[in-house]
Amino acid sequence: MRPVKLAIVGGGPSAFYVASRLLSLLPHGDPSSPSLRVHMFDRVWAPHGLVRYGVAPDHPEVKNCTRKFDATALDPRFRFFGNVNIGCDGLLPVPSALSIPLSSLFSNYTHLLFATGCPLPALHPSIPPSRHCIPAISFVHWYTRHPSQPPPPALDSFTHLTLIGNGNVSLDIARILLTNPSVLEKYDLPVQVLDVLSRSAIRHVSIIGRRGPLQAAFTNKELRELMNLPEAAMVPIDPSVLAPPDGTTLTRQQRRTLELLQKGSQKAYGTTPKSWSLEFYRSPTSLTSPSLASPTDMSQLTLAHTRVDPVTGRAALSGETSTLSTSVVVTSLGFRAEPTAHFFDPAVNHLRTRAGRILSASGTAVPNVYASGWAANGAKGVLASTMMDAYAVADTILSDITPGKDIVQTTAASAYLSNENSADLTLNPRPHPEDPPKEVAQGIKDGIVTQYEDWKAVDAEETRRGEIRGKERERMNWEEAKAFLTSRGRV
Repeated sequence: MRPVKLAIVGGGPSAFYVASRLLSLLPHGDPSSPSLRVHMFDRVWAPHGLVRYGVAPDHPEVKNCTRKFDATALDPRFRFFGNVNIGCDGLLPVPSALSIPLSSLFSNYTHLLFATGCPLPALHPSIPPSRHCIPAISFVHWYTRHPSQPPPPALDSFTHLTLIGNGNVSLDIARILLTNPSVLEKYDLPVQVLDVLSRSAIRHVSIIGRRGPLQAAFTNKELRELMNLPEAAMVPIDPSVLAPPDGTTLTRQQRRTLELLQKGSQKAYGTTPKSWSLEFYRSPTSLTSPSLASPTDMSQLTLAHTRVDPVTGRAALSGETSTLSTSVVVTSLGFRAEPTAHFFDPAVNHLRTRAGRILSASGTAVPNVYASGWAANGAKGVLASTMMDAYAVADTILSDITPGKDIVQTTAASAYLSNENSADLTLNPRPHPEDPPKEVAQGIKDGIVTQYEDWKAVDAEETRRGEIRGKERERMNWEEAKAFLTSRGRV
């Protein structure tokens, strides 16, 4: 069997789960298995994707999966290359990253997997980003110190924040804003973020959903955490909003959601310094910002009232509207893939795939090119479903590299990307067995590209600095990490 050299674009959970399964199913030194090398590339300097740059800091248990990722990285056949952007910069540039063309991977690898996720926010057509309307991902990237370097929000001048969308990301943001920084300081929140939170003037958070409580996107676990905040109370919800339509058969989760909402928060409304509200059956139609001459004035958010169509289950306009005064709006409406990405399908807002294989425009599989996770399926699911999808994609790759399997009809990558040079988009059946692309090798010498041992050194140092402060870790940005690594002679 020919040696297999797989390039994985993306360094999040899906990427690591695929790598882990392949390395475990093709044991090192097994004479019956093909020689395997796995090279993983991420455009940010640290691995683990949303686990590092998306998980709420007060949910450290969610990050336990990194132990498995660390075990994968110990395999001598695996290498990680951080700070490497493959292809164009896209709409979420990382200033520190080394950019190399996709053709460099095609010429250096026998197989290619995209696990690039959905890094861009889905925007609301009626309220585009502005000084008074911020995508939730920018807020999350701020408090996780993402290398895209979003500016800190002006929390010292905001008293009322409105979240559009009622999924778990919205509830994460609400919880962070409504929790006393003295409680948060033991978690993985940088001191710079805690300083901004300590000066926050936020007193109320509104969470807007276009449908009702039975269709709410949040989980009951996240709802309970908001309910139990010691310094913030929920505004009681009109009982009529919580009454299920006649003839509705509730799931166990829906029954529990209604029970929690009917019971209300642990602290009674009016007894706490901060408050929050769930506004159901509301859909934004416009946002009128205050004049620059009056920075303390509130924006006016116009909301169309809705109802749930019993046939389609979708939100339908009722004809009524109302206006909400708010300092700032944060939109949390999901995520999408980079529209500039190779193999992007605008009809579904992620890569064109079927059963883990990248598809051509005609619907046939591009040989030895795959996708997994959100890049393949869109922004949905949790870590467990991401793992199962990744394992299935790994099995698909395995079926292509081991003999005796059914042949899958494929088409050349160049047939899909007709505007590219055909030779540049043909995977190399006999690349150098070990070396990364020459640009990456030079990037390592120049101290730009990081490897997994660099990350583990930073990880240990972040933990050490955190212990001094009595917290989980004190995370670094790239400039701080590079200075630390340079002082240790690692880059």
